[in-house]
Amino acid sequence: MNLKDILNPAIIDVAVEGKTKKEVLDNLAKRLYDNGYIGDIDQFVKDIYVREAEGPTGMGAGISIPHGKSRTVKKIGIAIGKTVNPVRWESSVEEGGYQDTRMIFLFCVSADASFAENHMKLLSELAGKLGNDARAQALAKADNAEEIVRLLLADDSEFAGTTVDNEEIVDLDIDL
Repeated sequence: MNLKDILNPAIIDVAVEGKTKKEVLDNLAKRLYDNGYIGDIDQFVKDIYVREAEGPTGMGAGISIPHGKSRTVKKIGIAIGKTVNPVRWESSVEEGGYQDTRMIFLFCVSADASFAENHMKLLSELAGKLGNDARAQALAKADNAEEIVRLLLADDSEFAGTTVDNEEIVDLDIDL
């Protein structure tokens, strides 16, 4: 399974509402529920928080990648949200342990036997894409779901020679 197999504009929100981490996760989970990805919003969010308690998922550059496993998942996906307001998010890369998150990649992966394989493969592929600072900055400027999908699937050569700001993604806390 690859990113191209699971990216779906229907579960991307370029103006996700919420001033807190909980509100944003609830809104993204609702989008997953409305599109048949999960069977229970509350349980899914609780399961995400189980993983969040193990370590921060803020990776710098205003990007967070909450992930975990949930039995309520019906199909694998990644809900992507660009926040209307910056959201305070735990991060091991920022002084003080928090960052202002503006973009969230919420993994929706089942707790079945294929969890570890699917989860790690997708997380690794996404991390590789987001490790390209020019791509990460282009994603931050994208204003529609189709553009986000296009940027995530684009070859790195599309970003060659692009000037980037100094803020970089420096950590992915991807322990299972």
